[in-house]
Amino acid sequence: MGNYITTYTRKHFDPINPDAELICIEDIAHALPMICRGNGHVSSFWSVGEHCILCAKEAAAKGYSNRLVLAALLHDASECYMSDVPRPLKQNIKKYKEYENHLLDVIYTKFLGFTLNIDEEKLIKEIDNALLWYDLKYLLDEESEEKQPKLHVKVDYTVRSFSEVEKEYLGLFEKYREV
Repeated sequence: MGNYITTYTRKHFDPINPDAELICIEDIAHALPMICRGNGHVSSFWSVGEHCILCAKEAAAKGYSNRLVLAALLHDASECYMSDVPRPLKQNIKKYKEYENHLLDVIYTKFLGFTLNIDEEKLIKEIDNALLWYDLKYLLDEESEEKQPKLHVKVDYTVRSFSEVEKEYLGLFEKYREV
């Protein structure tokens, strides 16, 4: 065994030293629907893939550019190679965060042409945080001290098949990909 993971498309990928040539949307779209949000500590299964789809739909509903909609769809793409580490832990593992940020930069560069700037990162993080508020409320019955964020899309926590989520993820990628 080497220092790599074998992806869905059977590539040998090293998330610490990512090779952009080995990153493919099929691996991302397949893996994210199979990873549960909140490290599985939710009342019903809700995937990282579903979360990313909602983020992209919210970005589109806000009238953001195709680039930002695609960035919202891809904002957790590193998790298909590194898993979903809960925020409290991730914020305290400096090296992990460095690896994740580097991998995300490689993913963004591959699919968007270049990395996100600070303003773009802020817009994506706002959507991510807004949807986290809803996840906590509806998947954990947790009340937040923060005011309920206004969304432009309806959040529906109906569990769908992995393949349905994968298909929608790929469809959104194709729709918003700038050629």
